[in-house]
Amino acid sequence: MRTCLLCEQEFTPPVQFAQLFSFKPARKNKICLQCLKQFEKLADNRCSGCDKELSQGFMCSDCRNWQAIYGKNILHNHALYRYNSAFHDLMVAYKRRGDYVLREVLQDLCYDYLCKTNYDFYVPVPTSPEHQSRRQFDTIFAIYADILPLTPLLIKQSGSHAQGEKNKEERLKTPQSFLIDKNIKIKENIVSGKVLILDDIYTTGRTLYHARDCLQQGFPEMKIESFSICH
Repeated sequence: MRTCLLCEQEFTPPVQFAQLFSFKPARKNKICLQCLKQFEKLADNRCSGCDKELSQGFMCSDCRNWQAIYGKNILHNHALYRYNSAFHDLMVAYKRRGDYVLREVLQDLCYDYLCKTNYDFYVPVPTSPEHQSRRQFDTIFAIYADILPLTPLLIKQSGSHAQGEKNKEERLKTPQSFLIDKNIKIKENIVSGKVLILDDIYTTGRTLYHARDCLQQGFPEMKIESFSICH
């Protein structure tokens, strides 16, 4: 029996058939099935650019706007869940109140998917120095560090306000705030490697495009995609 991190009720985690014949230790789920059901998976009909759920068509209006700016160099984002009230409440507790243990809930939501991905480098979107100082941890790095081998190539400049504090227009006007960390030792194949940028929420795409642009400026031959747990 385990205690769910969200409802604090005891539950028995389901055992997957494949785990019975695996030599790897099974991951211990942190939330019960009832709480898991509160997070809505995205439907199959999605935007070809950002994975936003669509009622019709193949590209959302935001990605059409990015296409007008970048032409064929559209960033392909992968997402799993719809941003609903359950996800909103989770992120308020995790990021605004700094409840570090809730990173394990977010890990539960994306662990199975990410373990099946195959990229040369996984680059987390960094937290600003001000927010990291206030929370005492980097919110994005904390989610993914237990799942993937991270290469923290990016740093965020001081004085950058959080995107969650801005409306859509303000988000889109946000200036570039990322720099490549020259102190990170990287392998030679980073020049043409396949890279996945990691974030938690995709809203307008402004943050991820800034991160992608920064990496491409330093490494023009990189093949870059991105991932967000929800959209």
